[in-house]
Amino acid sequence: MTQTLGTPQTDSLPSPQRKAENWLSGFADALAARDIPRAASMFAATSYWRDLIAFTWNITTTENPDGVERRLEATLGDVDPTNFALEEPPEEADGVITAWFTFETAVGRGRGLTRLVEEDHETKAWTFLTALYELKGHEEPRGTHRPMGAEHGINPERKTWAEKRAQEEAELGTTVQPYVLVIGGGQGGIALGARLRQLDVPALVIDNHPRPGDQWRGRYKSLCLHDPVWYDHLPYLKFPDNWPVFAPKDKIADWLEAYVKIMEVPYWGSTRATSATYDSTAKEWTVEIDRDGERMTLHPKQVVLATGMSGKPNVPELPGQDIFRGEQHHSSQHPGPDAYAGKRVVVIGSNNSAFDICGALWEHGADVTMVQRSSTHIVKSESLMEIGMGDLYSERALAAGVTTEKADMIFASLPYRIMHEFQIPLYEKMKERDAEFYERLERAGFWLDFGEDESGLFLKYLRRGSGYYIDVGAADLVANGDVKLAHGQVQRLTEDSVVLADGTELPADLVVYATGYGSMNGWAADLMGQEIADKVGKVWGLGSDTAKDPGPWEGEQRNMWKPTKQEGLWFHGGNLHQSRHYSLYLALQLKARHVGIPTPVHEPAEVHHTH
Repeated sequence: MTQTLGTPQTDSLPSPQRKAENWLSGFADALAARDIPRAASMFAATSYWRDLIAFTWNITTTENPDGVERRLEATLGDVDPTNFALEEPPEEADGVITAWFTFETAVGRGRGLTRLVEEDHETKAWTFLTALYELKGHEEPRGTHRPMGAEHGINPERKTWAEKRAQEEAELGTTVQPYVLVIGGGQGGIALGARLRQLDVPALVIDNHPRPGDQWRGRYKSLCLHDPVWYDHLPYLKFPDNWPVFAPKDKIADWLEAYVKIMEVPYWGSTRATSATYDSTAKEWTVEIDRDGERMTLHPKQVVLATGMSGKPNVPELPGQDIFRGEQHHSSQHPGPDAYAGKRVVVIGSNNSAFDICGALWEHGADVTMVQRSSTHIVKSESLMEIGMGDLYSERALAAGVTTEKADMIFASLPYRIMHEFQIPLYEKMKERDAEFYERLERAGFWLDFGEDESGLFLKYLRRGSGYYIDVGAADLVANGDVKLAHGQVQRLTEDSVVLADGTELPADLVVYATGYGSMNGWAADLMGQEIADKVGKVWGLGSDTAKDPGPWEGEQRNMWKPTKQEGLWFHGGNLHQSRHYSLYLALQLKARHVGIPTPVHEPAEVHHTH
């Protein structure tokens, strides 16, 4: 139940509620009076305001009162925020009050979450999240706004739902141009396509594969989600409550295909974009595509690269690859273990795909060696679920009232600058719980790490998108010596072996390059040219100045789900959680542009790195 501001204060109200109401009403009053210094003074000396397009038409974090002041000076007049109200009773723990609230802007409606602390005997904001979820006059057709479906009455020109859909499909891309072209039809592109359809934005999703879900069907057969089901729902249509905790790849593939059909996502399979150029005068793209052998030209206003972090294979070029007599392929092309019983297999890499492939090969009687080139963070799946995710994404969380949507907002409300402080204690618990497991791995010679600041999996993922394995059993094979372990960089291949830099020679009938994937920026270079790719800069990472995430600090995922330096070009993707949550904000930005709502972008990030 929403508690409206302005309710008379009484001593019977609990202290957290009274403090939260007083803070929020005071902040609202300062904004209404355009008293920016007063509003900024309500933030703690060390504080963080993360905005998901509500104030800035950007995804950005500002820090401390001076940052708040700069933000409000730039945005307050246009945004005109009003109607701040608590959404539910605040909670207090360890001296921090957590308060959910709603608000409106000139063009939309938003939700927020703030954490309040006492500083100099005053209640001040430590963290502050504002997120736009709806545009006024352009609400999604949900709940009371859902479409009728049936057309009542008499109409000789009546068209059935199926006839209208068939007409739409026939016209899209020919007589009707998509406003948005989404290149990449995995979970990210599909989720965004569903959002755009609900917002009535003419959009088209294209993908190389013939059918939705083929991105999963074509991978090695033991592949499954390593994140639990509660973390992985798509927008609008959640997995059933009897869905497996860790969904196998073919089950996910079928779900994606069904999702496209049920959500009526305009989707072209067997379609490849071959080139794209932008006309800054006409403000539109010319995209050449090959649709199942037919050459076509599209002219969208906006292009979204939803090609995924795991989309562009990083295959090393090594001396001797041309003379190797066995088979060699990247992990993304690995067919599974069936054909390799009794074969000598060298898997280069020691992250998720490497472990999955090694485990399946060993189960099928292959002689497997893993080549570890750098240290890897490993966390046991059970420990990650219970300690790392259980409070947000689990049956336990649902029982406590933490829905998926609420969990997404809680996670989004933690500023990246201090997220490691929340994560380190969790991974310390996991280390203690699984101490014997880690000791066995280290005795086997495996190089372990928990991140450069001991903050574990999530920060590694956000910073670099690699360097970890969620253990679902294969790590025991390395610890036991069933999967042999070698260390070092690969120097070359011979006709029948892999040679490491120290001279170690590993006999091989198959070499699997589990060497990860390149930056999404590489897709832009391939399609649009290096000049545009360099203009946009590196995609992903926070600027943490840790391995594979060079500084300076940027505070948000580079170029993801928000405007880039190239007009009309966007990047979308990440894991299922990110595809679900951030597709909303990207879709709203695109909808606003489609209907002509002004979208002045504030606090754009500088480009510090080009790849």
